[in-house]
Amino acid sequence: MAESIIAGLLRGHLVEPRQIVGSEPRAERRDELTAQYGVRMVASNGEAARDADVILLSVKPQTLTKVGHELGGKLRSEQLVVSIVAGATCRVLTGLLEHREVVRSMPNTPAQIGRGITVWYATPEVTAEQTDQARVLLGALGTDLQVDDENFVEMATAVSGTGPAYVFLVMEALIDAAVHLGFPRHIAHDLVIETLEGSTAFAKATAQHPAVLRNMVTSPGGTSAAAIHELESGRLRTVLSEAVWASYRRTVELGADLERGLGLDQDEGSVEAAGKSAGAKSANGTGPRAAAARGPSR
Repeated sequence: MAESIIAGLLRGHLVEPRQIVGSEPRAERRDELTAQYGVRMVASNGEAARDADVILLSVKPQTLTKVGHELGGKLRSEQLVVSIVAGATCRVLTGLLEHREVVRSMPNTPAQIGRGITVWYATPEVTAEQTDQARVLLGALGTDLQVDDENFVEMATAVSGTGPAYVFLVMEALIDAAVHLGFPRHIAHDLVIETLEGSTAFAKATAQHPAVLRNMVTSPGGTSAAAIHELESGRLRTVLSEAVWASYRRTVELGADLERGLGLDQDEGSVEAAGKSAGAKSANGTGPRAAAARGPSR
């Protein structure tokens, strides 16, 4: 995901390669990213973050404590921390980093092609300028949605963050069903992909409620009515709802585990975000100059 942000920033000409510094422990990966994007890659998270205006934390939850200890107490108030770390609440981030200017976000995998949606929350200490920097950074992934309640980030993890997994599973099931009918797999694949993409575009263009759109293709006694009856009999709505709740509960557990590991009071609640580790700095006053740190620092 950190690489997706780097690619998005460069694709939109929001920063220049020289403005991005990334941290990656593996030398071959550093060489690969430098060759592909022209950015400067280092082995140390501290070095990547030192001169950055925006620091992007994109590490696995189990790596956050290690990275946090490397950066904790060393950041300046004018530096903004943007986290896409799964399960990391603002309480975890501010406590671990000893830093108050924090944005917690949850992107999803379509961000890798600039078509994602990211829900994000900023702590009260984040300035208007830093808010703009966060919006530019996260906007490089697609659509961004700022919320004023951190719990919405937690909820978004179960809906939009995990959402692509639900869609891909339905996609896979429809392709397999088409193959079972007798279609060659490559034709079944194209039929399902184009149907899903077209239906989504149609729903977005018409802005109609999904129930209205479904009724358009559900004639009394028709083929769609027969199919919908089977889906409803199989508790499709209930299963999807239960899946979202299961994802939400797991998100809360991840946040609670991180807070417990830092000895924070559990009574004040917990929340979540996603991925690897990075930072950014403004050049000529035109936007964030990014520095990215990825994976555990050596």
